[in-house]
Amino acid sequence: MAFRQPTLKPRKAPARQAARARPRRATDAASDSETLVRSLQRRLGAKLVETHISWLLLDGVHAWKIKKPVRLPFLDARRLDVRRRLCEDELRLNRRLAPELYLDVVPIRGTPAGPRLRGRGPIIEHAVRMRQFASGALFTERLAAGRLTPEEVDALAARLAAFHRAAPVAGSDTRWGEPDLIAAQAAGAADSLAKARPGDPRCTALRAWLAEEALRQRPEWTARKACGAVREGHGDLHAANLVVLDAASGVTPTDVTAFDCIEFDPALRWIDVVRDIAFAVMDLRAHGRSDLAWRLLNAWLDETGEHAGVTVLRHALVERALVRAMVATLHPSASPDYLALAVELASLRDPRLLITHGLSGSGKSHYAQRLLERAGAVRLRSDVERKRLHGLAPLQDSGAVPGGIYAPDATRRTYGRLHVLADLLLRAGHPVIVDAAFLRRDEREDFRRLAQARGAPFTILDCRAPDHVLLARIRARQARRDDPSEADERVVAAQRRHAEPLDASEVPHTLVAEAPGATDVDQLSSRWLAAPAACPSLPQDD
Repeated sequence: MAFRQPTLKPRKAPARQAARARPRRATDAASDSETLVRSLQRRLGAKLVETHISWLLLDGVHAWKIKKPVRLPFLDARRLDVRRRLCEDELRLNRRLAPELYLDVVPIRGTPAGPRLRGRGPIIEHAVRMRQFASGALFTERLAAGRLTPEEVDALAARLAAFHRAAPVAGSDTRWGEPDLIAAQAAGAADSLAKARPGDPRCTALRAWLAEEALRQRPEWTARKACGAVREGHGDLHAANLVVLDAASGVTPTDVTAFDCIEFDPALRWIDVVRDIAFAVMDLRAHGRSDLAWRLLNAWLDETGEHAGVTVLRHALVERALVRAMVATLHPSASPDYLALAVELASLRDPRLLITHGLSGSGKSHYAQRLLERAGAVRLRSDVERKRLHGLAPLQDSGAVPGGIYAPDATRRTYGRLHVLADLLLRAGHPVIVDAAFLRRDEREDFRRLAQARGAPFTILDCRAPDHVLLARIRARQARRDDPSEADERVVAAQRRHAEPLDASEVPHTLVAEAPGATDVDQLSSRWLAAPAACPSLPQDD
């Protein structure tokens, strides 16, 4: 959250000068602003949408966004030059992700009762001119209608990952992303909600939980900033700011992106990239699509490699839920129960480890994807991490790598990397799926011992498929070129030669998955999650 900044008191002017210089009262400015907006609405034949800091006029082709002359704890927009700067910042910042939407800043001239968007004369206001997108394009609308697709979520993950990679990094001499600032923002969110919901014990419990986590995670936050994870992000990636732009909105090819970022407070925008993506993950969960939430997170992690940031994810999810819970106090009937979600997220700690086993093409990634969506797990995929170790993107061809990425030494390094990441995620309390072949007994034993050391249940998912299915899947994958795996028939033949079958000691904690589509994933998920896991409790709503 943002905080009120002290203002300097102006020196007193002589009475006559003071009379001439005295600014108009806020009530007058607000009245003029509303008059201007209502006049423009009639002239444009537009629909009017109002937020606490802006007016939005939708005329069927364009959206005209006008800043209100308000003073709030986090914003003082009473002066025209401030509102102009806010409009210019909004245009500049949102063009990073949605250049198709944000067109320009337009001066408004004339009088409040007779505003003009063209011509000459004194400027009385400014508006951000945007392309109006089609009804039903917002994630909130698509979620309500059951129309948001996994492919759209994947496209958003890729877009945000590219955005975060390219975003400027916060300097070490700035306060952005510092532990004290993060703790203060979270405490501010909890305190604001407690004032809006007096007497609710969950607010008190969450305030204490956030403070305890802030103290515990100081080293992680400090390390995250040092490694460049604090960047100029979006800051407000909830579902109502996520959109599918397609031909219906006059955009081709289709673009899945975000708009309406935080422009008025850099402290809410210059944040850890995990805190940025956490907003979208949290809100998908709030709208009843936990499967898409975990799909988004894992697709983004595959692209960015930011698995170390998952150690601070839970704090970010809870904080984001509290921010939306505060907003929801203004419209409680139309909002998800964000406070209940915050309690659930704070209580969510279930470290457990599942590794896959099987030849390439046997369905390991198929089942891992579906299990992570149902179980809320973080997946580590050997095909992706193998390429990352060689400086390659997930879909980048590895043909130029000397010796190839499937050489024995490359495989050992890959499993070593998977082990380090799995340990990190288990320590942070998350269910982990390691999607790899695990054809050697010693590889499986290393991960079993890891789970044992972390007190986490250990499961092997044995994926099986007939030879003709294996080969058909591999050939189809090679033809599509849309999968990180580059395993071909030669790789499968080598796997067969070196594979060590599961032994009797491994069978008790093994689940079997037949060729993709032949095994009930819900049953697999239930069986994997059947082992009990202790987690702290928070007060529940009566």
